[in-house]
Amino acid sequence: MDAFQCIKTMRAVRHFADEPLPDEALDRILQAGRWSGSSKNSQPWRLIVVRDRLTLERLAGCGPYAGHLRGAALGIAIAVEPTPGAGEFDAGRLAQNLQLAAWNEGIGSCIAAMYEEDKAKSILGVPKEKVMWCVISFGYPAEGEPRRGALANAGRKKLDEIVRWEQW
Repeated sequence: MDAFQCIKTMRAVRHFADEPLPDEALDRILQAGRWSGSSKNSQPWRLIVVRDRLTLERLAGCGPYAGHLRGAALGIAIAVEPTPGAGEFDAGRLAQNLQLAAWNEGIGSCIAAMYEEDKAKSILGVPKEKVMWCVISFGYPAEGEPRRGALANAGRKKLDEIVRWEQW
């Protein structure tokens, strides 16, 4: 799929088929993350791939909207250096690359905000000085969930509603 189609059709997937992800697909997803741009090429992130069901269950309890981690084939936690603005922004760039690479493979994903960040970091052994605001769930979409050919324009504002030229 070309990059524009991948961006245009990607949707959050919160319900997953009970099917593991091939190692080759996971490697491509992780490589896409590794190649993400970052401020001054600092690459301030560390990723933790979580396949263990009990650990995913525990992480699902770290945020009111994190329940989709329970059914995921795996989760990827993103921990970054606490650099004002840049680290969190770079983590967002990384997250988008991971999710787009997954979608290109037919794999769905959804970001789970870790509202109880200290608890989530404790579960994964992440040092206290790191920032870990999310874990992303990944898996093949369950029946009825969006797939790669999903409607592309659902719920999107028109371009002229969000773009200004030269000034507000």
